[in-house]
Amino acid sequence: MIVRLAASAALLLASAASAQVAAPSPASPAAPARPAVTYIHAGRLLDRPDRAPRGPSTVIVRDGKVAEVRDGYAQPAEPGARVIDLRDRFVLPGLIDMHVHLWGIGGDPLRERSTALNRDTTDDMMEAVGNARATLRAGFTTVRDLGGDPRGIRSLRDGIASGVLPGPTIVNAGQMVSVTGGHGDGTNGLASEWADTVRSHQINTCDGAEECRRAVRAQVGLGAQVIKFAATGGVLSNVSGGLGRAMTPDEMRAIIDTAHQLGRKVAAHSHAVEGSLAAVEAGVDSIDHGTFLDDRLIALMKAKGTYLVPTMIAPVTALAQARSGVLPPATIPKAEAAAAAAMESHRKAFAAGVKVAFGTDTGVSKHGENAKEFALMVRAGMTPARAIRAATLDAADLLGRADVGSIEPGKAADLIAVADSPLDDVTRLERVAFVMHRGVVEPLE
Repeated sequence: MIVRLAASAALLLASAASAQVAAPSPASPAAPARPAVTYIHAGRLLDRPDRAPRGPSTVIVRDGKVAEVRDGYAQPAEPGARVIDLRDRFVLPGLIDMHVHLWGIGGDPLRERSTALNRDTTDDMMEAVGNARATLRAGFTTVRDLGGDPRGIRSLRDGIASGVLPGPTIVNAGQMVSVTGGHGDGTNGLASEWADTVRSHQINTCDGAEECRRAVRAQVGLGAQVIKFAATGGVLSNVSGGLGRAMTPDEMRAIIDTAHQLGRKVAAHSHAVEGSLAAVEAGVDSIDHGTFLDDRLIALMKAKGTYLVPTMIAPVTALAQARSGVLPPATIPKAEAAAAAAMESHRKAFAAGVKVAFGTDTGVSKHGENAKEFALMVRAGMTPARAIRAATLDAADLLGRADVGSIEPGKAADLIAVADSPLDDVTRLERVAFVMHRGVVEPLE
């Protein structure tokens, strides 16, 4: 392990030095070509998902940002401007997934387990590069990555931002902060000799408020833009501790206050009611999963403006994986309990008007299939329009990002197109026909 860490550090230093010598510029062949001006002719345009769609429209893109939105099909006045013909398509903002895990294999637990001892961080990075591209091609132009190798995800984030790699804009959390033995403790289920080795390198576990403050600062030091902590047990951790509250209220407050002081929002992985209540009372920004919700918790979330990120596809996927034998036996009762409760809990929250931001926990399910979440949200009582808003304007609000979520002047040129209106059939978002990220068109074949 120590040799591997030293080799990885040397590789990272060499990569950083190389990047300083030959960082790609906008004119470099390593970065996709982006015309200075692009005119997009849209048959129908949902420029703001809180309003009705427009008819024939033109979106003018300059230097990766939306410059203008006009009615009708405007013809370019600038020499060399590109025209993209989407007159037979429905155009809307790039989608935002607030809960993904790009690092490593993801979505294939049998392969992940069978290769675990033969794979290192370099292999996981190659998988993450492919996962990012699959996510972008599915129409998700921004994601919040809530758990992976901290330095690896930071490097992937920066590689995409610089134009070297295709993928969505990433807002990254690094590792999930967890109590010892909790959902984010990497020693769970390991033989003692392996557990001792892993524990010696772990910086995300904490016991007591002071240690939890340290754990947050450690993740920020490694580049985390958002903090995630395990308020309760989890389905996929190899420990039969159930889904109940894992942290004390003091530990949660220490995590949330420290993150907020450092300018980071906080997401709580949370299943059981008592864990979610404590996290909301402590000021958390989002409850992710929220599998068990009661009337008191729903009322508190509404009063405090706390977002729910429901990840409805995750318990369905995890239950199928557990029953097929590709997950450890300890996960089976937890998967069954979560799958049984989630739909009704989310139905109650949607009906009550709790703030909702779209999220999938992709990495449990397969990368590139994120949009399957929409049908589950609609099945639980959301209209297609509200579900789309959860993946655009509302997700942008939870991120604290004013540059994404709608197609308006000054915002990032993140646009997608589908064959017909997803406001009539939300499953049309599962078949994206066009993707533009920061003004660059992503080839889909």
